[in-house]
Amino acid sequence: MACMLLSIYATLSSNPPPKVTVAPAVIKSPTSLPLGRSKLRLVCAVKETVSDVRFPNRVGLCVDLPMKVEVEEKKRMVEEEKGTEVLGGDGRFGRYGGKYVPETLMNCLAKLEAEFRLVLSDPEFQAELGTALRDYVGRETPLYFAKRLTDRYRDDNDEGPEIYIKREDLNHCGAHKMNNAIAQAMIAKRIGRRSVVVATGAGQHGVATAAACAKLSLECTVYMGTADMEKHPSKVVHMKLLGAEVRPVEGHFKDASSEAIRQWVENLETGYYLAGTVVGPHPCPTMVREFQAVIGRETRRQAEERWGGKPDVLVACVGSGSNALGFFHEFVEDEGVRLIGVEAAGFGLDSGKHAATLARGEVGVYHGAMSYLLQDSEGQILGTHSIGVGLEYPGVSPELSFLKDTGRAEFHSVNDTEALNAFRRLCRLEGIFPALEAAHAFAYLEKLCPALPNGAKVVVNCSGRGDVHDATFFDHLYSAVPT
Repeated sequence: MACMLLSIYATLSSNPPPKVTVAPAVIKSPTSLPLGRSKLRLVCAVKETVSDVRFPNRVGLCVDLPMKVEVEEKKRMVEEEKGTEVLGGDGRFGRYGGKYVPETLMNCLAKLEAEFRLVLSDPEFQAELGTALRDYVGRETPLYFAKRLTDRYRDDNDEGPEIYIKREDLNHCGAHKMNNAIAQAMIAKRIGRRSVVVATGAGQHGVATAAACAKLSLECTVYMGTADMEKHPSKVVHMKLLGAEVRPVEGHFKDASSEAIRQWVENLETGYYLAGTVVGPHPCPTMVREFQAVIGRETRRQAEERWGGKPDVLVACVGSGSNALGFFHEFVEDEGVRLIGVEAAGFGLDSGKHAATLARGEVGVYHGAMSYLLQDSEGQILGTHSIGVGLEYPGVSPELSFLKDTGRAEFHSVNDTEALNAFRRLCRLEGIFPALEAAHAFAYLEKLCPALPNGAKVVVNCSGRGDVHDATFFDHLYSAVPT
């Protein structure tokens, strides 16, 4: 099969597919339907065709092989019935998402989706997961009032917003990634898979998955870009200590993702690809979002306990989107809650060295789904840069793409220097080491807080801890301006 696909690829590469242009989609509002222990918001397009979307020669279905892309979407109607569990059809959010994959993967993804449906309503699985989240991951994580950070943003009249921090950095292995890793590793074992394949960028997802596999006696193979391995050698050591095999891939996270899924495709009967973020073909983004949604559910409950209401503003960093979507999802229907995602502007949006996909990207298909992408005029994927390696991905969640288009969430960007200054600021004011990725969210407070009313409740998701950043990163910190 691999040889046949490579042959097709060689043929099509010499004959680039024509540019696809179609009419814009007609998008309806999201519909809330019950799904397990939380809501899955479905988006139904009455008839959708793809408009101004580029499908590059190397579509980037992780195996970098071209495929036939169905442009014409069939009419989709979803009826809401009380008590009925409905999974989001083909994983569409307006025009975004879907399954742009070779036929060989369709059956495997369908089985995965069916199993996902089952575990969401299986009391035994949910009880086991709840125990693991409590006793192994360390949930629930605190909602911490950052008094000194709050004081920084008070004006001359001693007025300003109140800043709270959702402490995902206190999870086992130091990041939000474990929420999803342990849940999916449990699914892998449940369906009889012996080995888990994963791709990682900054290493947090790789370490979390290696730990989960060690706990559940599963083999683990982690693919990591050589550039990322050089920046995070300690993460490589941690993964190996946890029993994982770490395989280097020339390049960055996107290249590691391509290689990981290529290997998974060759071992569909025994292997399990454990997606770590909300990109890729359906049901992968929905699964990751659902398992990360515990962040938002806890935040709602904790806010009610702390001040008897909801947050006014949620702020999270955005790479491909797993921590942001897990944080936002619970509040999507609460129109009074602002949802703010902060992307990596790197050396500046005009420098060409950034990872601000929602700010500068265009719609395309990559790694099996449609979303905003950083791509050139020919539809080829562009390189990315951020001081926070976990933000260096050229695509973004289909659901976040939809939230951008509808205006339900807003997205901004901060550059490397602003993120580094925010890192230092949080260290010195609150004694907390945020991950450099999360530091982007804290950096945006400098622009956000002066415009907020007195007493506004702002919750920032500290998605990971930064005391594990390597010496090469600290070299940059000392060049940042103390504030």
